Amino acid sequence: MTEYLSIVDWFLLVSAPTSRQVKAVVDEVERRLKAMGESTIRTEGISEAEWCLLDYGDLVIHVFTDEMRAFYALDRLWADAPRLDLESVTLSGSQQSAGLS
Repeated sequence: MTEYLSIVDWFLLVSAPTSRQVKAVVDEVERRLKAMGESTIRTEGISEAEWCLLDYGDLVIHVFTDEMRAFYALDRLWADAPRLDLESVTLSGSQQSAGLS
């Protein structure tokens, strides 16, 4: 993303069918990243759980309900940005021990 936006290296876009599931995703992401020693710089939208933003500095995670993801269409907005196939990412030992596999 640095080629397109100088304040962040990566965007991760995630969606779930309901706000309850969005909140569960957010809770799990925060739990696992905290286990890796990471903490958020800023969070937004957690109480509504329709579109949550988790800012980890170089990584910004957007967790949407399916409806909000379609409405805001960030996938389309950033369509020219390179994409990373998460299936090809190799996890370090600390990431594997934090349960990120």
